Amino acid sequence: MDPLQLFRDISQHPADYARQWKTRTGGKVVGNFCSYTPQELIVAAGALPYRILGSGADISRADSYLQAYCCSLVRGSLEDALAGRLEFLDGAVFPHTCDSIQRLSDIWRMNTGFGFHADIILPVKLDTESAVDYMVSVLRRFRQDLEKGLGVTLTDARLADAIRICNQVRQLLATLYELRRTRPGVIGGSDLHAVFRAALVMDRVELAEALATLVDQLAAAPQSQDESTKRIVFSGGLCSMPDIYRVVEEAGGRVVWDDFCTGARYFEGLVDETREPIQALTERYRERVVCPAKHAGIYNRGTYLLEKVKENRADGVIFLFLKFCDPHGFDYPYMKAMLDKEGIPSIMFEIEDQLSSEGQLRTRCEAFLEMI
Repeated sequence: MDPLQLFRDISQHPADYARQWKTRTGGKVVGNFCSYTPQELIVAAGALPYRILGSGADISRADSYLQAYCCSLVRGSLEDALAGRLEFLDGAVFPHTCDSIQRLSDIWRMNTGFGFHADIILPVKLDTESAVDYMVSVLRRFRQDLEKGLGVTLTDARLADAIRICNQVRQLLATLYELRRTRPGVIGGSDLHAVFRAALVMDRVELAEALATLVDQLAAAPQSQDESTKRIVFSGGLCSMPDIYRVVEEAGGRVVWDDFCTGARYFEGLVDETREPIQALTERYRERVVCPAKHAGIYNRGTYLLEKVKENRADGVIFLFLKFCDPHGFDYPYMKAMLDKEGIPSIMFEIEDQLSSEGQLRTRCEAFLEMI
């Protein structure tokens, strides 16, 4: 079987995978909305961390609870819960991120009826000494919440095992990105998107085995002849649209890096396996690049983006923002200015959860790639 086919199947039907996993293992499934969710603690509790991204179905029920100017991720996820499409969940975790996710937590708790519910109120400023103590106490509290909510005992040994397997997954995903960076034609953007979409919901042990097989196959693949295209970096929150990669590739480009929370931000930085587990988890969140809902310096995200553009010899940057995503919108002006100062072309696409107005997007993408 083509190793990629497994990821394609799961990415298209993530809920079916979770249902089958639950039937097969008898374990519990915990939904989450953010890369700041400490998945290691959920894995150590014997549960399946399931990243909720929205199914793209029409939204009607959620409009009774959320304003129309909330992003399609928040509205779509609530719609799925209210419509019973997430019935396999045993609970959900809400890290402290944007205003919409914070309000979604309250609406979710009062209206969806899932058994387990946890808010992880992480500090916003991560570049202070007090943030360390605060974050450690929050993660220890979440550990207790999991034990009480799921009825399990979460031992240090199980947490150490979970950290090890999650680190293994991150290293394999980083290897995939390196393969794409050095040989952009070795895996299509849509296929890499499918790998990540599946990785966010798969059992981490099964995931590590599947990724290892895929990496071995791609590393042994012959060099692609399609290596002379324009190299593009994506920047934004998340991407639920595999078709956007096809649009870029058909316009003559290749995505060689991204800073999505469903991409590089998910795997960058390993948890130190030699340290006390909670302290080690805290340090990883402190040291990796932040999302715009966190703060670690005024120009932290812009500096990171410039570094990635140069490391990956990118010809330009495409900002992909979910419509109504204020945190990314606030960062955009200064990040674009930093790119302009370095002579790096960029363009911004505001999108919904699913690809819409493909013709307009294609025209703008073609024009941008011709320009660079």
